[in-house]
Amino acid sequence: MKKIEHIGIAVKDIEKSNELFKALFDKAHYKIEDVESEGVKTSFFKCGPNKIELLQATNENSPIAKFIEKKGEGIHHIAFAVDNIEEEIKRLTEQGFEMIHNVPKRGADNKMIAFLHPKSSNSVLIELCQDIRD
Repeated sequence: MKKIEHIGIAVKDIEKSNELFKALFDKAHYKIEDVESEGVKTSFFKCGPNKIELLQATNENSPIAKFIEKKGEGIHHIAFAVDNIEEEIKRLTEQGFEMIHNVPKRGADNKMIAFLHPKSSNSVLIELCQDIRD
């Protein structure tokens, strides 16, 4: 793993949260994107070299809707950048980590993604992210 790619925060209302984080960071979000496969709308902020991803559910079956129902708004996941997501999934599986996604899929912000199950990572949801190469 190369670095923390972003921190994902589950929110109920992305527009209100965009205003809150705009005031916090003194700059507006740089991208809003729907990820239909995950049932979420995302909004990205830059904070120095780091990124924050706000996630709002777009349907009640979304993992974000279930997260907010169970835990409320807050930090949902930490994402790490990787060079080769398939190799990283294989390496982590061989080390005994349980994956939610054994095959990477398209995520927001031009990334291929896969999640580790939090029960194998001290209850922290970890996302692997690889830039999609054109």
